[in-house]
Amino acid sequence: MVATAKDTITILTTCPDRMTAESIAKLLVERRYAACINLIDGIHSIYRWKDDIESTEETLLIIKTIKQRYPKVETTILENHPYDTPEVIALDIKNGAPSYLSWIMQATEIEKTQ
Repeated sequence: MVATAKDTITILTTCPDRMTAESIAKLLVERRYAACINLIDGIHSIYRWKDDIESTEETLLIIKTIKQRYPKVETTILENHPYDTPEVIALDIKNGAPSYLSWIMQATEIEKTQ
Protein backbone atom coordinates (compact mmCIF):
# COMPACT_ATOMS: atom_id res chain seq x y z
CA MET A 1 0.00 0.00 0.00
CA VAL A 2 1.31 3.43 -0.89
CA ALA A 3 1.15 5.94 1.93
CA THR A 4 1.42 9.69 1.82
CA ALA A 5 2.34 12.19 4.49
CA LYS A 6 -1.35 12.91 5.05
CA ASP A 7 -1.79 9.33 6.33
CA THR A 8 0.99 9.47 8.90
CA ILE A 9 1.61 11.17 12.23
CA THR A 10 4.24 11.43 14.91
CA ILE A 11 3.08 11.15 18.51
CA LEU A 12 5.11 12.45 21.44
CA THR A 13 4.93 11.26 25.02
CA THR A 14 7.34 11.37 27.94
CA CYS A 15 7.88 8.74 30.62
CA PRO A 16 9.47 9.00 34.07
CA ASP A 17 12.11 6.36 33.29
CA ARG A 18 13.56 4.11 30.60
CA MET A 19 11.79 0.97 31.86
CA THR A 20 8.33 2.55 31.55
CA ALA A 21 9.22 3.98 28.13
CA GLU A 22 10.43 0.61 26.83
CA SER A 23 7.36 -1.17 28.17
CA ILE A 24 4.96 1.21 26.42
CA ALA A 25 7.03 1.23 23.22
CA LYS A 26 7.10 -2.56 23.03
CA LEU A 27 3.32 -2.78 23.53
CA LEU A 28 2.69 -0.27 20.75
CA VAL A 29 4.99 -1.99 18.24
CA GLU A 30 3.90 -5.54 19.14
CA ARG A 31 0.24 -4.58 18.65
CA ARG A 32 1.10 -2.86 15.33
CA TYR A 33 -0.18 0.46 16.65
CA ALA A 34 3.20 2.03 15.81
CA ALA A 35 5.82 1.25 13.18
CA CYS A 36 8.79 2.67 15.06
CA ILE A 37 9.45 4.42 18.34
CA ASN A 38 12.58 6.33 19.24
CA LEU A 39 13.42 6.57 22.94
CA ILE A 40 15.49 9.56 23.96
CA ASP A 41 16.80 9.50 27.52
CA GLY A 42 17.83 12.54 29.50
CA ILE A 43 15.04 14.90 28.51
CA HIS A 44 14.82 17.57 31.19
CA SER A 45 11.28 18.86 31.63
CA ILE A 46 10.16 21.93 33.55
CA TYR A 47 6.41 22.28 33.95
CA ARG A 48 3.63 23.54 36.18
CA TRP A 49 1.77 20.81 38.08
CA LYS A 50 -0.81 21.48 40.80
CA ASP A 51 0.35 25.09 41.06
CA ASP A 52 4.01 24.16 41.63
CA ILE A 53 6.90 24.37 39.22
CA GLU A 54 8.35 20.88 38.71
CA SER A 55 11.65 19.83 37.18
CA THR A 56 12.39 16.23 36.26
CA GLU A 57 14.38 13.93 33.98
CA GLU A 58 12.27 11.93 31.55
CA THR A 59 12.51 9.67 28.50
CA LEU A 60 10.86 10.98 25.34
CA LEU A 61 9.08 8.60 22.98
CA ILE A 62 8.79 9.65 19.33
CA ILE A 63 6.12 7.38 17.89
CA LYS A 64 5.62 6.99 14.12
CA THR A 65 2.23 5.67 13.05
CA ILE A 66 -0.81 6.28 10.87
CA LYS A 67 -3.69 8.57 11.77
CA GLN A 68 -6.10 5.64 12.05
CA ARG A 69 -3.99 4.24 14.89
CA TYR A 70 -4.06 7.36 17.06
CA PRO A 71 -6.98 6.22 19.29
CA LYS A 72 -5.27 2.88 20.02
CA VAL A 73 -1.94 4.58 20.74
CA GLU A 74 -3.56 7.09 23.08
CA THR A 75 -5.53 4.40 24.94
CA THR A 76 -2.45 2.19 25.33
CA ILE A 77 -0.40 5.07 26.70
CA LEU A 78 -3.13 6.17 29.12
CA GLU A 79 -3.69 2.60 30.38
CA ASN A 80 0.02 1.88 30.92
CA HIS A 81 1.45 5.22 32.03
CA PRO A 82 2.10 6.05 35.69
CA TYR A 83 1.37 9.79 35.32
CA ASP A 84 -2.09 11.16 36.14
CA THR A 85 -1.99 13.26 32.97
CA PRO A 86 0.61 11.93 30.53
CA GLU A 87 1.61 13.94 27.50
CA VAL A 88 0.04 12.54 24.33
CA ILE A 89 0.48 14.93 21.40
CA ALA A 90 0.02 14.03 17.72
CA LEU A 91 1.80 16.00 15.01
CA ASP A 92 1.00 15.72 11.32
CA ILE A 93 3.87 14.69 9.09
CA LYS A 94 4.04 17.29 6.34
CA ASN A 95 6.53 15.52 4.07
CA GLY A 96 8.58 12.35 4.10
CA ALA A 97 10.41 9.86 1.93
CA PRO A 98 7.69 7.87 0.14
CA SER A 99 9.36 4.54 0.92
CA TYR A 100 9.52 5.38 4.65
CA LEU A 101 5.91 6.54 4.75
CA SER A 102 4.81 3.33 2.97
CA TRP A 103 6.79 1.29 5.50
CA ILE A 104 4.93 3.02 8.36
CA MET A 105 1.65 2.09 6.67
CA GLN A 106 2.71 -1.54 6.14
CA ALA A 107 4.05 -1.93 9.68
CA THR A 108 0.75 -0.75 11.16
CA GLU A 109 -1.65 -2.52 8.83
CA ILE A 110 -4.95 -2.89 10.58
CA GLU A 111 -5.88 -6.18 8.86
CA LYS A 112 -2.91 -7.92 10.51
CA THR A 113 -4.12 -7.21 14.05
CA GLN A 114 -6.56 -9.08 16.18
